[in-house]
Amino acid sequence: MERCWVPEKRIAVVAEKPKAAEKIALALAQGRPVKCSVNGIPVWVLRHNGSWVVVAPSAGHMYGPHSRRRGYPVFDLEWRPLWEFESGSRHLYKFYQALKRVLPGSMLYVNACDYDVEGSVIGYMIILHLGDVRRARRMKFSSLSPVELRRAFHRLEPLDMEMVEAGMARNELDWLWGVNVSRALMDAVRRVSGRRVILSAGRVQSPTLVEAVRRWRELNLHVPEPRFTVWVEVEWRGERFRLTLAEPQPSTRSEAAEVVRSVKNAGALRVVESSSRRARVRPPPAFNLGDLQSEAARLYRYSPAKTQQLAEDLYLDALISYPRTNSQKLPPTIDYKSIIASLTASPLHGALAARLLRETGGVLRPVQGLKEDPAHPAIHPTGQVPSQPLDRDHARIYDLVVRRFLAAFAGDAVVARNTVAAADSEGRLFKASGVKVVVEGWLHYYPYARPGEERVPAPPPGSLLRVVNAGFKTYYTKPSQGLSRMELLRWMERVNIGTEGTRARIIETLFKRGYLESRGGRVAVTGLGEAVASIIESLFPDLATPDLTREFERMLEDIQAGRRSRAEVVESAKRVITMLINSFRERLDEVGEELALTLGYARPTVACVVCGRHAEHEVGGYTLCTRHAEAVRRMASKVPLVARRLGVSPEDVVRRLAEGWGHAGAWVVEAAKVAVRDPGFMKLVTSRPG
Repeated sequence: MERCWVPEKRIAVVAEKPKAAEKIALALAQGRPVKCSVNGIPVWVLRHNGSWVVVAPSAGHMYGPHSRRRGYPVFDLEWRPLWEFESGSRHLYKFYQALKRVLPGSMLYVNACDYDVEGSVIGYMIILHLGDVRRARRMKFSSLSPVELRRAFHRLEPLDMEMVEAGMARNELDWLWGVNVSRALMDAVRRVSGRRVILSAGRVQSPTLVEAVRRWRELNLHVPEPRFTVWVEVEWRGERFRLTLAEPQPSTRSEAAEVVRSVKNAGALRVVESSSRRARVRPPPAFNLGDLQSEAARLYRYSPAKTQQLAEDLYLDALISYPRTNSQKLPPTIDYKSIIASLTASPLHGALAARLLRETGGVLRPVQGLKEDPAHPAIHPTGQVPSQPLDRDHARIYDLVVRRFLAAFAGDAVVARNTVAAADSEGRLFKASGVKVVVEGWLHYYPYARPGEERVPAPPPGSLLRVVNAGFKTYYTKPSQGLSRMELLRWMERVNIGTEGTRARIIETLFKRGYLESRGGRVAVTGLGEAVASIIESLFPDLATPDLTREFERMLEDIQAGRRSRAEVVESAKRVITMLINSFRERLDEVGEELALTLGYARPTVACVVCGRHAEHEVGGYTLCTRHAEAVRRMASKVPLVARRLGVSPEDVVRRLAEGWGHAGAWVVEAAKVAVRDPGFMKLVTSRPG
């Protein structure tokens, strides 16, 4: 690249990333833009409608809240270049120098960063520090397609100051919570052990960690309970199919075996109800980010962060619209017919697009979901076909987006559902149901949602079904909630904390801080994560639940809607933080001791007989840590019940638990292993409390 010549009279356009800057320059240039270099950073110079335009990229956030004050609480902050105080942001210095060379003295400044609160803040801060916000305008677009970029440049709007203020407030709140609570935790460890350790907490991060730990505890404390499913294979008019017992359910193994014997001896079931009906199934709406992350996790086991990054790559390649959206709606302002017509040239989706245009006759009315986003529509393809083959991961996400988009315009699917209910001689009710796709409709475009088909006939009431075979299956209960990146993200969505663009990043932060880790493909909470969550629950209870965080999220929405000021919301946060810090200081040494024990900086005075960790409890003469004290309580409550249902002794159940039987939690397994070796401990875990 040649060195840049910066015209004296120019329009300066600030893009969020180099790839976006290039797309903008190519869309606006009359002819080819000149790509040149300023301090090694690419900048594009071009002519547009007789004016010189310089498009320069940022690399995400260039500025952030900072304070030179040590200690806590600290409330005096200023926005400074990130490279000045963040060791991981040194690469931003080159971008800063390039922008400093290009921006000052421009006739007009255009914020062309992504149209969301983050992009609004990124562009505003750059123009504020290096240009003149009085001569600044905003480009609003939902994709990097040339047509949309040119339209956005011709319709420049005033700076979106409500979004800027909301974005600045979000960053300031996160900084105030994170710095003050993190410094408090680190100070507690230093006072007790003399060690310096990096710990962190946050407004959204902390309730998410506490939820992860709550789920982790339940997974590890789970005592599986047996359930029994009785099945009967029957024949009617030469066709065999299977029914399962609906009611009453057997509560013990012996009851299940008795039902099987009774059904076999009877030899037949009598149909009491039979139905055959067809149902229309509406197409699903186009994806928002959460739905796309959920589907990619279901089909390909991608983490939410990976799916988000892949989607953002596709957006920067101008293949899909802006992915960080909550919308499930496709507005009529977009020319969908042109998009679908363009897709007919795709070797992957061309046949599908052509078929959809034939089926609809070009009359395109998409299904609309319930969720909306004021800034962007649902994720959809731009119509541009990849210029070269995508790698497997990008191709999968692109395929999901295109297919779900096409499906939203397609006709209903039609499925036939047959249901049969039959009774035995004792009045026990058995049921079977089958599904068959009769009309594919939208399922042809999005086959990933196709139901599993099973053939079940519809014999009329009164028909006798000959019993061919019968049996029962024993299965064991699983924990009611799992722990995965996707499940945490769905929880964050449900309780409304974080945003579409930040949730996956916050979850990954918990891994970077050492609070969560991956073990054999599964998410696990570390001892440090447990300790920090325990302290937050104890000393910062308002941070342990989503309630306070959700309240501040509403305040941020009020800023964006013009109902509150940034100063008002930030001052409210300062008052809450001050109250929490004052309460924390009263128990500083206690917190430090707990963290020091967890980090291995102090030895436990009393050890747990199961794991050797610090013991906080004495149960039946045994010293136990909190996790194993609760495991003993759960086992004592459930083991006798499980034994009765299986028809074995409680001791036999404990021996099975010690072998990792069923879906037994790890802490239960550890306690069971001690019980197998120690008769006194065995009595402890097999005796109902009280």
